[in-house]
Amino acid sequence: MSFRPACVDSSGPQYRRGVLAIDFGAALRMSRNDDPGRVTEILVRAARGLRASDVVVYLIDFGQTVLQPLPDRTVHPDLPMTEDVATTLAGRCFRDQCIVTAKRDDGIRIWAPVIEGSDRTGVLAVTVAAADDATFTACEELGLFAGYLIAAQARCTDMYNLHRRRRNMSLAASMQWDLLPPLVMNTGAVSIAGLLEPAYDVGGDCFDYALNGPTFDFVIMDAMGHGIASSVIASLAMGSYRYDRREGRALEVIHRNLSSTIASYYRDASFSTGVLGRLDVATGMLSWTNAGHPVPLLIRGGHVVKQLVCPPTPPWGTLMRDPTVATESLEPGDFVLLYTDGVSEAHTPGGEHFGLERLIDLIDRSASELQRPQQILHTLIRAVSDHLKGDPHDDATFVLLRWDGPKNDVEPNP
Repeated sequence: MSFRPACVDSSGPQYRRGVLAIDFGAALRMSRNDDPGRVTEILVRAARGLRASDVVVYLIDFGQTVLQPLPDRTVHPDLPMTEDVATTLAGRCFRDQCIVTAKRDDGIRIWAPVIEGSDRTGVLAVTVAAADDATFTACEELGLFAGYLIAAQARCTDMYNLHRRRRNMSLAASMQWDLLPPLVMNTGAVSIAGLLEPAYDVGGDCFDYALNGPTFDFVIMDAMGHGIASSVIASLAMGSYRYDRREGRALEVIHRNLSSTIASYYRDASFSTGVLGRLDVATGMLSWTNAGHPVPLLIRGGHVVKQLVCPPTPPWGTLMRDPTVATESLEPGDFVLLYTDGVSEAHTPGGEHFGLERLIDLIDRSASELQRPQQILHTLIRAVSDHLKGDPHDDATFVLLRWDGPKNDVEPNP
């Protein structure tokens, strides 16, 4: 077994001379008028340029623990077993986002990451007779192509969603997952990742983000209660947030409107806590408000250096108060961690809370400037799950933002 980084220059001479020719145009034309569930078949045809066989696409399940194979109805009547992320070569490819190879009797098995935009969603496996740098590069690009195909076709079929379900999902969880953006986005200047547990039964927790020119907006929410009732509150709150964000409104206006929207539709004590954030990508100036939510943490140099304190208002939907907009100047490489109370208050019945001190200690021991946000979050969510010895009794959600300084093409906000 061997592996190599996924960052390869695809403009190398062997690739440009067409030694390994993948006709992406023909594959796109095929997908335009085909069954949206036939992505694997399209990739099998595209992989002929690699003289590849035994093509399998694996999608990560919602719990981020198992890679589930998609069926190829032409050549794979018997599906291979699922691949465990923690112990298999396919899992290593997914975790480390790198090419992984292994010699076999019929050639070399290659696993390449499947990426939808920035979100790692699976692994593409192919077998070739022999492999060199041009082959690895072609496999990486085929994995990227697979991600974009799946992202486009998933709007027209439930097949890809269903193949990511390792077990039955509650109605509330299905509603929450439909609210979420991709779990990962990387732009070079800013990156963000989010994770939720229990993935198949999450209720009121959700998050969102959007990069619009030099402005990066994000939010984390925790609607009261459990099950469908909390999912409905979260849906309303998220709709209000996205509407105001797209209208270009100020944070304090979005904050007030969130509270008034929930209050106008619920005459009882229904509410949601949350943190609204806005980052100027060119300068690193972070602004945020807090609606009765756990305080975010600033991580610098691999250590928690402070809590990002902001005078909170009551939760959205309760007493109306004008929010305070706090600010912090980030340095390149800084992380901002947001989380819900299902993290800090996680405990077994009668057991000890996971707690803020334990969380900070874990970050100080495991966070690194060299790690991507999604890698750090997997360590954190695994620790919470281990502390609970099973699924959380409450939703536990992390969102981790990293600012790496401005890109040359990002202009400061006026």
